[in-house]
Amino acid sequence: MTRRTLLLLALAAPLLTATAATRPAGTRPHFDLSRAEIRDFIVQAAARTGLARDAIEALLAQAEPQASILEAISRPAEAVLPWWQYRERFLTARRIDSGLAFWAAHDTLLARVAAERGVPAEYLVAILGVETAYGRNTGRYRVLDALATLGFDFPARSAYFRGELEEFLLLAKEDAFDPLAVRGSYAGAIGAPQFMPSSIRRYAVDVAGKGRRDLWNDWDDVLASVANFLLAQGWKPGEPVMVEAGSPADRDDPLAFRLEIGDTLGGIRGRGYVVDSTLPDATPALLVPAEQADSMSWRVGFTNFYVITRYNRSPRYAMAVHDLAQALRSRRDTPEPSA
Repeated sequence: MTRRTLLLLALAAPLLTATAATRPAGTRPHFDLSRAEIRDFIVQAAARTGLARDAIEALLAQAEPQASILEAISRPAEAVLPWWQYRERFLTARRIDSGLAFWAAHDTLLARVAAERGVPAEYLVAILGVETAYGRNTGRYRVLDALATLGFDFPARSAYFRGELEEFLLLAKEDAFDPLAVRGSYAGAIGAPQFMPSSIRRYAVDVAGKGRRDLWNDWDDVLASVANFLLAQGWKPGEPVMVEAGSPADRDDPLAFRLEIGDTLGGIRGRGYVVDSTLPDATPALLVPAEQADSMSWRVGFTNFYVITRYNRSPRYAMAVHDLAQALRSRRDTPEPSA
């Protein structure tokens, strides 16, 4: 973290205020800090975080609204693509091969985290594979710009993103990094596991006790943090994630679109679905549609499937993680014969 920004968050607002005042007019768009909702945010964030009001204002003076962020969040792939197309994006030979290479490179660490926290290694690897291609693509937007754009110019979820902006200010102070330099996704997610700032503060782990949580370069921190998040959401070690469900015919089932554990395995079977599982009928479950190119197929997700949707609230996302995990495990257990 630069000394300039560290001092900013410790009440060195005048330096950044001077920077904003001397910036050539019309070079880049910036937020109008006189807007009522931005003024209210500055006052409330200062009261809740203990950061100086002038320091928060000076930092927001550097934020730049991004139209491309608003466009991206309005059409996320998991919301607009059918399952079969969404799956094709993540279940590629390259992603599987890269996942196996990542697993081999971090085999001892993955085995330790899996043993300590009860989350199988293949799911830890798969989440990183879906999120950032194992840390290679961590995002191109300044997190400050992303959170400010969505917090002030995206009314549908402005309260959530203003909360994340506040968490980001606290995180920058706690972990001593430059909030003007950090880049992430269009939604403000950070690092190899793409944690939102609030998730970093609540669930990320500083394994070595170095004084900060490094989700970019420290794989001990990254993997322990992903496992810690899943456990905190209710992951059940040793239990399955999901299974296929046979249906007597293509059908619309209103219970299939509720992203909650509000059904049971017996209830799903009672509606005519065939589920190959030895779990008791009372097992909490949810029915998941898995659209194919020319038909409808169905799956049953259990508690651990629901937990994955806490990472990204999309059943297609959770299915992609599950399928990639299963592909990685299968290939690792039965490597292809050499030519």
